[in-house]
Amino acid sequence: MIEALTSYLLQHKSISIPGLGTVYIERIPAQTDFVNKQILPPSYHFRFDKYFDAPDKDFFTYLAQQKDMADYEAIKWYNEWAYDLRNRLRTEEAVEWKGVGALRKDASGEIVFEAAGAISSPQQPAHATRVIHSKTQHTMLVGDREVTREFMPVESMDATEEEVPVKDKTWWIYALILTFIALSAIFFHYYKNGFSINSTGNQQHINTAR
Repeated sequence: MIEALTSYLLQHKSISIPGLGTVYIERIPAQTDFVNKQILPPSYHFRFDKYFDAPDKDFFTYLAQQKDMADYEAIKWYNEWAYDLRNRLRTEEAVEWKGVGALRKDASGEIVFEAAGAISSPQQPAHATRVIHSKTQHTMLVGDREVTREFMPVESMDATEEEVPVKDKTWWIYALILTFIALSAIFFHYYKNGFSINSTGNQQHINTAR
């Protein structure tokens, strides 16, 4: 009869054992293996949860059909099976569930579950090669207008960030040229008018009427 319980577990992903807990089938999502250039398929393994142990009505309907008996008889039979299982665990006897795992009591008296291993799957790894686009675009809606935004790979972005414009440090050359022009103009002025205090003022004479 354990085969029927295993079949139910594989079909419905969980089975509850009164007074003990529930065995689940847990799914691990697909993973990327860049080193071997492949995508690993989803994997499955058994997990035990001791905090929920109430079977649902559908389970007893399934069990009654498998044993060809009424639902109430199936409920009685399963409860007796679970009671016997608990008694075996109390004597510190490990109970093996073929293909699923083993239940046993630890030193503190807690029931622990040791999974039999990963559940076999017909899915195989898929070959995958990582592609880096040098430049990509996508359209996004801003207000009532569609605009195109460009994206660059990390390598290009790093190179762009390093090419930050350097602040112009040649300003002193222009300042020196302007200073030279100003000094030349002053020298020419003194050379023409003579080097005297009066040459710094306006030398034009204005005749006033007497």
